[in-house]
Amino acid sequence: MKKRTVQSPLSRILTIALFGLLALGACKGKKKVVAAPEPAPVEEVKPTPPPPPAPGPSAEEVAVGKLENYFNSIASSSNNEAANRTIQEASGMFSNSNTPVLIVIHEESGIKDYDEPTTIDKYLNYLKDTKKNLNFISDIRLDSNGRVSELELRRKK
Repeated sequence: MKKRTVQSPLSRILTIALFGLLALGACKGKKKVVAAPEPAPVEEVKPTPPPPPAPGPSAEEVAVGKLENYFNSIASSSNNEAANRTIQEASGMFSNSNTPVLIVIHEESGIKDYDEPTTIDKYLNYLKDTKKNLNFISDIRLDSNGRVSELELRRKK
């Protein structure tokens, strides 16, 4: 015959708790299966368009830059032949050889006083003869073909 050993009350409680946990874990819930809620719509982040490229220089700015270079080249030319070649190149930027050149000698309250009007041909030859470029371009007007139709100069300070 087998002898029964006395079990401690603690082991009985642990055994009952173990069976209870197994029973509760094995039961399936009575909740109905609910479809998962649709995720909130995600806004598509459109990349910002790159900033427009910086506008290039205007036709007037390009013409002013070229003319300033021509004027300086003519005034600093070492011989008449080189100056005459530069004058021929510069003349191609003007609508004709009689394009007016106005030199501002004084301005007050928006009223301008001009030196005696001259033509671009005379002014370029003046630069060649004096070998000094004392003026800078303050205003330029272009015709529909992009050629200079009027030039306004001011004395450099």
